[in-house]
Amino acid sequence: MGKYKIAILSRWNATCGVSMHAELIGREFVKLGNEIVVFAPTLESANKWWHHLPIKDDEDFVVRCYEEISPEGKGGKIQTEKILDNYDIFIIESYSSIPHSEIERILPKIKKSAKTVLVVHEGSRKQLKYSNLDMFDAIVVFDERYKREILYDHENVHIIPYPCHPIRRRNETKASDELVFFSFGRQPIREYSDYIAVLKDLRNKYDLIYRIVRSDNKSLGISESWIDHRFERVSLEKLYDYLYSSNVHLLPKGETSYVVVSSTLCQCLGSLCPVVAPATRHFEALPEKDGIKPAVLYNDRSDLKAKIERLIEDDGYRTSVIRMAEEYVNENSSEIVAKKFMKLFNEL
Repeated sequence: MGKYKIAILSRWNATCGVSMHAELIGREFVKLGNEIVVFAPTLESANKWWHHLPIKDDEDFVVRCYEEISPEGKGGKIQTEKILDNYDIFIIESYSSIPHSEIERILPKIKKSAKTVLVVHEGSRKQLKYSNLDMFDAIVVFDERYKREILYDHENVHIIPYPCHPIRRRNETKASDELVFFSFGRQPIREYSDYIAVLKDLRNKYDLIYRIVRSDNKSLGISESWIDHRFERVSLEKLYDYLYSSNVHLLPKGETSYVVVSSTLCQCLGSLCPVVAPATRHFEALPEKDGIKPAVLYNDRSDLKAKIERLIEDDGYRTSVIRMAEEYVNENSSEIVAKKFMKLFNEL
């Protein structure tokens, strides 16, 4: 397997799926003996989007040199002089607010020395605003849906799954017999309504609390003794501490017509805390074995209540869900996914 000088144009050190993908594979590239440089958006431009929050300081190999398109459709300049150099591989983590036209403008110069790889995060053909996708040496998508619904007329498309954080074993000791349900993030408040309603009902049967950690300081507007509402921008280590001390991870997601995967699921499955989520498009590509998936998906509140009760009371079911999660993480770990990218690079 060759060693490469790899450039990655992407969000970085931020709370979003684009950044997490780039970080997971980028750090694995370094472990595999490659050199990386990251071209990231200016914080001023990226922070205009609600789902982008910086989580830590940049490493020395990170250069912030482009503007994202603003929510109003403005901006999008790339400081070309900071990008042009000799690279072996140039990866573009493409997403809806990346300056597509500016990338097209500089791509011919990049291609003089580097093979170019487009990683598609856009969920529809309309969002993928390049005039000609054939200008990239390879296009990477996360599953078959992207080929079928977005890139149906292109041949040079490679499926490499979204990477998972590796398994980190739970601490089996719990300080309390109380059932702890956990959610985190900045999802719209309405996406918590199913969980709150069902847990309120289940309080008649179980001693439980619902711990909600939000990073945007927006209150849910609900004051209940059994809801532990915290405002905190958590590191991965702190997030896993929360997951270790929880019985069930309730993952809020709203329905969408776009092709999409849940980066939050890939981030958290490695804790082996059972995940419950709505049956939205984020999870429709998950594998299934004997009726069990890596996450427990529900269709409505009645279904949610029944599945939470089964997770609590049926040890065999809970063990099967955890086993499927572990298999999924091991098959799609950041190390394995990075090696699939390396194999692709070798073939270009």
